[in-house]
Amino acid sequence: MKRFFAGTAAFLAAVLFLTLPAGAISAQKAILLDAETGRVLYEKDADSRSLIASTTKIMTALLICEHCNVLDRMEIPKEAVGIEGSSMYLQEGEILSLQELLYGLMLRSGNDAAVALAIYCAGTVEQFAAMMNDKARQLGLTGTHFENPHGLDAPSHYSTARDLAVLSAYAMENPIFQRTVSSKTVRIGNRTMQNHNKLLWRVEGADGIKTGYTKAAGRILVSSATRDGRRLICVTINDGNDWVSHSTLLERGFSAYSVQQLVREGDCLGFSVVFSGTQAEVPLLAAEDFSIALRKDEKAQIILSGPGFAYAPVIKGKAAGYAYVCVGDTVVGTVKLIYGETAERTVEKKKPGFWERLFGGVK
Repeated sequence: MKRFFAGTAAFLAAVLFLTLPAGAISAQKAILLDAETGRVLYEKDADSRSLIASTTKIMTALLICEHCNVLDRMEIPKEAVGIEGSSMYLQEGEILSLQELLYGLMLRSGNDAAVALAIYCAGTVEQFAAMMNDKARQLGLTGTHFENPHGLDAPSHYSTARDLAVLSAYAMENPIFQRTVSSKTVRIGNRTMQNHNKLLWRVEGADGIKTGYTKAAGRILVSSATRDGRRLICVTINDGNDWVSHSTLLERGFSAYSVQQLVREGDCLGFSVVFSGTQAEVPLLAAEDFSIALRKDEKAQIILSGPGFAYAPVIKGKAAGYAYVCVGDTVVGTVKLIYGETAERTVEKKKPGFWERLFGGVK
């Protein structure tokens, strides 16, 4: 990912930024995320754990894209046939490519495709679930736990709106995943599959991601839309009017916010005093670019962290802490800093002893 947010779901202080009319979003839980900058534009109870139904398959598809060659072909095992719920109606012994199964997984929401892919990738469904949880830990998804690759209700199978948004922003950086979830209709043999995600036809720039439903979980939707190179990720949980909610949030997110580059790599963001050095101070340079989504009425400021001084020697290019990027009283990001110059330690001259002072030193 271009600038994945520190590999964690709790990457920014969360504030309700997007102003919406009362009752505009009917979801019990929701979030709107700027995928590149990581800024949360809207949230509603985004950290409560919930059943997530077939949006589970986002993680399933991601792992297949990362760990397998999707051109490989597999013979469908009997364990993947007749799985309850949504299905692409696999037959034992038929041979399909992993890419074809990915289409069945993400467009048709086939639970049988999920089991087949899990067995191919990890040997068993249980081992694949362990891989899913390992990946969740790597991404910092602290409110997530998987028990299966398809999302059928289970006591310890859950996630949050925030975690699903972070996972999806990461997954959409994978070109195979992105191509799969943005496909509207595909034909595989005698199967014609149309994507369940209606936003692909209704919202400008919509390019993913996944629907989900069980009676216990309610309607769940994770969507992505990209305009002028900017991607927004939207998640709603238990929302009977999710198509409208997503259309509203995505349109407001694109119209109310624009991405601004606040810092370029190499910019001088301040100075550090140097004690016992050959220079009294050295510049602090940005070690990376930093961009953020801002409303027209918002202004960001950069605040240096740390004590403001260092002891020599200070080496050019070495880490020098970081700076906070703030909007109002909220920290919306950090920028790594490096020293822009070297300051060597000053060498103190040895004070002459008594006899040296008396006789002017021994030569």
